[in-house]
Amino acid sequence: MNGVTPRILQAALRVLADQDGAQVAVSDIAREAGLSRGTIYNNIDKPDLLFEQLCETVKHELRASLVAAIAPMGDPAERVAAIIRLCVQRVHDDPDWGRFLARYAMVERRLGRFWVRLPAEELRDGRICGRFDFRPEQELSLASAMGGLTFSAIVLVLNGRSTWRQAGSDTAEMMLRSLGLPVEEARRLATAPLAPLPRIDFAEADAA
Repeated sequence: MNGVTPRILQAALRVLADQDGAQVAVSDIAREAGLSRGTIYNNIDKPDLLFEQLCETVKHELRASLVAAIAPMGDPAERVAAIIRLCVQRVHDDPDWGRFLARYAMVERRLGRFWVRLPAEELRDGRICGRFDFRPEQELSLASAMGGLTFSAIVLVLNGRSTWRQAGSDTAEMMLRSLGLPVEEARRLATAPLAPLPRIDFAEADAA
């Protein structure tokens, strides 16, 4: 990827975070990026599909970042808490990303697939090893609930109704308690020190 394309994608993220993806024009993104329309067309293979490309990039980058962050954690409960808290914290660190995710994650299947996969994988691992208490057929419902709780916390932070620490920890604690963990243990895992996710780097995200 050349140096211009990440700039275009970052501008598209900012514009699309505040506007309906179906109504955004290439000229809007060019203006936000400080580039000409011609530059957009010269650097993006299919400008009409820029929204779809951005959704795919955001989805893959989020999964890759979270997988790397939770890889050293051996406890499924710790990983579940971290997934929730890291997403909420990134909203504070990168509000454009947060607004984009809050606007589209629950309605765009490209982004929605994330919550069918990674959280479900962690929930399944926790059930199999006896860490979580739920029936196998409840897995997808719980993964969806985890996604819904996380995005509710994201909205609270974006609207200034809660701090990212409070919203992330409360949500993680509630999720762990619903999975059968004792109150004190759930609270400990939901408030343990946690390094934040890096801000999204479109050059590296696309290369991945």
